[in-house]
Amino acid sequence: MIRKLFLLLMVLTFLGCEDVIEVELPTSETKLVIDAHFGLYLNETPQMIDGAVILSLSAPFFDDETPPANGATVFITDLDLNRRYEFQEMENSGVYFPKNNDFPSNTRSTYELTVVYEGDTYKGKAKLIPSVPIDDISQGDDTLFSGDETEIIVKFTDNKEREDYYLFTLGANLYLTTDDRFYNGEQFVFSYFYKDIDPGKEITVKINGVDKQFYDYMRILIEQSGQNGGGPFESTPSLVRGNMINTTRPNNFPLGYFSLSEAFKKSLVIE
Repeated sequence: MIRKLFLLLMVLTFLGCEDVIEVELPTSETKLVIDAHFGLYLNETPQMIDGAVILSLSAPFFDDETPPANGATVFITDLDLNRRYEFQEMENSGVYFPKNNDFPSNTRSTYELTVVYEGDTYKGKAKLIPSVPIDDISQGDDTLFSGDETEIIVKFTDNKEREDYYLFTLGANLYLTTDDRFYNGEQFVFSYFYKDIDPGKEITVKINGVDKQFYDYMRILIEQSGQNGGGPFESTPSLVRGNMINTTRPNNFPLGYFSLSEAFKKSLVIE
């Protein structure tokens, strides 16, 4: 009995003397994040554009949300034709769309994205990168580890006349990069496995042509994000530099990328 009482007194003494320890986590300088990825569907009538300029601010590691960057001036300039395309923000969301749906479609021009935000001017250049159509998508029967995954089989034929890099958008913030080193000029077939997808749901697969720099950039982001609980654009795992620069204060560089891609897509309803 005395032993039990002694132990109880020790526990109470320990709890009574417990201090709250606050751990200071390192924080980095807040940076502007510029996600400006456009897919042009040149084979459709009328031609379609997929994408927007999404501006946000980098947040501390444990923050669940990244705040939008509101009130910026955003435009794209066709440097060959000296034509300017204005963008406008949608309801303080940090998402900027072309005014009057006016968007550049000259496939040979070099384009420059300009973002003016809180006294700094950010610029980046891009050319339209060609792609190839998707030959076919179908639902397969194979599974992976748990046995309840859904297989989608994608087929496309590479252009043998050039060195190609591709970015696939697979829905639900899922992305895949590939290059034609091992299938130049040939048809390439790959499978992608989805978790927790119900019959009747429509899956749209998009293929975008990208250059080597953007291919490397996306590959790093996809690897870091793990594509769990959101895609690579949900947060910035580390300071991955893109092709945008700060012309006002070069040391205060932004994060993100400006790209223009020829795009194709196909859809499939899950059985």
